[in-house]
Amino acid sequence: MNGRHPGVAAIALVALLALPPLRAWLEASMAAHMLLQMPLLAAAGAFGALALPRRLARWLAAHNAHGVPLTLLAGLVSSYWMLPRALDAALADPWMELAKFASLPLLVGLPLALSWRPLGAIGRGFVAANVISMVAVAGWLYIVSPVRICNSYRVDEQALAGWLLVAVAGVLSVAWAAPAFFSRRNPATAGAAKTENRAQETRSVAVAGGRLR
Repeated sequence: MNGRHPGVAAIALVALLALPPLRAWLEASMAAHMLLQMPLLAAAGAFGALALPRRLARWLAAHNAHGVPLTLLAGLVSSYWMLPRALDAALADPWMELAKFASLPLLVGLPLALSWRPLGAIGRGFVAANVISMVAVAGWLYIVSPVRICNSYRVDEQALAGWLLVAVAGVLSVAWAAPAFFSRRNPATAGAAKTENRAQETRSVAVAGGRLR
């Protein structure tokens, strides 16, 4: 695939989400604001990571040891935008709205996309566990709060967003854990199977060499 295509898709997605009618529709609901607009902005950044110039990508990789620095950056920025005060500020202040549209793609989606492989399996599991727990705790707080935490939305909208966040956390946890229970091959035996296959190939080459002699 041409490296420009993901970059064009990223810019087009951000531009689409910035269109006043769509932006107003998504931000009219707390659930859509948090569960559609923000994840889509982060996804645009992930697409953009595929279109980075090679020199810039190499420089970022050299300063992103094991994916940790950029992952920490993405975690801090995404945690900020989970705060009710940040949602209110984005709706009330055009500069904060602009900061949201810039920071979620550039400081959340793009860093995570660049760090996902370098993190390794353990690092990815740590990130997934933290994301799932953060989403679940935020949803629980929205559900149990008797007053409006976010001044821009009603209490019933806040509770709906909370239930949906808890549901998303549940779906993410099941999706993350499911491969461990339903994978066809046990990871513990996969390495042994590969070793056995290599041994068989070695024996076959030896036998073939003996026949040629």
